[in-house]
Amino acid sequence: MVLNKYIQKGNTIINDYNAVLARNTENAPNGNGLYSQTVAFSHYNNLSAQLPIEPNTGKLVAGGIKEQTEQCFKNIKAIIDSIDHVMSDVVRITVFVKNIKDVEAIDKVYKTFFPTYVPTRTIVAVDALPMDALLQIDALVSHGEGTIPNAPQAGDLIKLTNNTANAPTSLLSTQTVSFSHYNNLSAQLPIDPRTGRLVAGGVKEQAQQCLKNMKAILESIDVPFDDIVKVNIYLKNLSDIEAVNEVYTTFFPDSAIARATAYVPARTTVAVSALPIDALVQIEAVVSHGDGTPPQAVEDRHGIVIKANNTENAPKSSLSTQTVAFSHYNHISAQLPLDPKTGEMVAGGVKEQAGQCLKNINAILESIDHVMDDVVKVNIYLKNIVDIDAVDEVYTTFFPGGVPARSTIGVSALPKDALIQIDAVVSNAEGTPPKE
Repeated sequence: MVLNKYIQKGNTIINDYNAVLARNTENAPNGNGLYSQTVAFSHYNNLSAQLPIEPNTGKLVAGGIKEQTEQCFKNIKAIIDSIDHVMSDVVRITVFVKNIKDVEAIDKVYKTFFPTYVPTRTIVAVDALPMDALLQIDALVSHGEGTIPNAPQAGDLIKLTNNTANAPTSLLSTQTVSFSHYNNLSAQLPIDPRTGRLVAGGVKEQAQQCLKNMKAILESIDVPFDDIVKVNIYLKNLSDIEAVNEVYTTFFPDSAIARATAYVPARTTVAVSALPIDALVQIEAVVSHGDGTPPQAVEDRHGIVIKANNTENAPKSSLSTQTVAFSHYNHISAQLPLDPKTGEMVAGGVKEQAGQCLKNINAILESIDHVMDDVVKVNIYLKNIVDIDAVDEVYTTFFPGGVPARSTIGVSALPKDALIQIDAVVSNAEGTPPKE
């Protein structure tokens, strides 16, 4: 267990704060010291993306997409079993697949692991995956007992699932799953919920429909659009980003209060090789949920605020906030290898670029009085998956203990023609209490 800096003073542990709790089991592939299989903080477990690796051999399982999908889920289940949880505690699944045509085969296996309850879900086809795997699966798991050392909570928080006819529905995913102080939305495709078909038009119309669907879901649970803390945009063509941004700025900020502070969520933009139904864009979101989920007491549920922060020591953008904190998590916008002083790409190759991305993340954390040890999950997006060994050399200098959970995917393109982009989820032990 790695203790958050806010709860350790000398040899004394203060039980009022949650701690970063990293765990591993021999029944799932190990991270070779680079990352932990699952990192719990407060009411969520953040799992490392699972490849179809047999834990006994460390090699890809024999067979095709069916066998690889089964192995990914077996690994996830083994991790969940090892921390005394069950598969129905999963709130979000992200499937990175090499060939979008494999989704039907993946779904057949998926149903066997989620026969009744289904979490929120995102599926994208990516350019490459580690070990030349056909797919990789990421998961977020509820953690009702929390992570206060020597002071477990009751563990009886419930998930709230919701679907509305005003957004596209699916038997394989729930539109939104709330747990404690967060709502996790399924990635929204540009589907008109009235027809169940792709909306007519180009990328602008498709981006607008994705955001309309998100708004409809949030309205159905009485949550305002400006409660979104993180947005992930998956684009078939990275060159479409300017057109998407034109639409994006008509949705953010959404309220007068948000406009007054120029609030926009943290954001990551990823170029993918293909999307379901041959869409040009797909958008997912993480949303604050100040009401919490029962049986949290009313006095513990209301008035928590979003804390957004930018620093001059990291690259700034009018379209995203560098870090958005809510309750016990900070969500960091994807960092490109840009020198904040010049706004230009750092000189050198992938090592130098990886170092700059991590320096930017560190600068953001320092600006909010946090440290790299507070990071619970890292997502690495690489232009060339073969660069991962070089990246790991740099990565270990920032995370020598290998604690954060991690996902690594190969993408077809990155903004600014970068070789690498990194985002992160960070623990926030102090929470975000109401302003005085």
